[in-house]
Amino acid sequence: MSEAHELGKSGEEAAYEFLVKKGFTILEKNWRHNKDEVDLIARDGDFLVIVEVKTRSSLYFGEPQIFVNKRKQSFMIRAANAYILKNDIHLETRFDIISIVQSGDRMSIKHIADAFYPTL
Repeated sequence: MSEAHELGKSGEEAAYEFLVKKGFTILEKNWRHNKDEVDLIARDGDFLVIVEVKTRSSLYFGEPQIFVNKRKQSFMIRAANAYILKNDIHLETRFDIISIVQSGDRMSIKHIADAFYPTL
């Protein structure tokens, strides 16, 4: 496994634990629909939460969340729609980003709720 892949997996596990500590119920990890993937799908009260986790080893290229561009958002929206239909979910849905910078033993986690809104 590449170093970048290991960093990403480590970030996803940290995000999972972070959300559980905040009281979220994790419904799915790395949920796939065709080529689209959602890192975490959770429930927060009356919300279905679709979570993208972005982990970087430094801020050299900017905050991790800036890499969730319109293209990535459209993949997440498409996967979320498939999940909602498949599981007959009737909850308001929001899209969150967990931004993680992990350098050595230091880790900074930023949770951005309602990071973007789906557009038609």
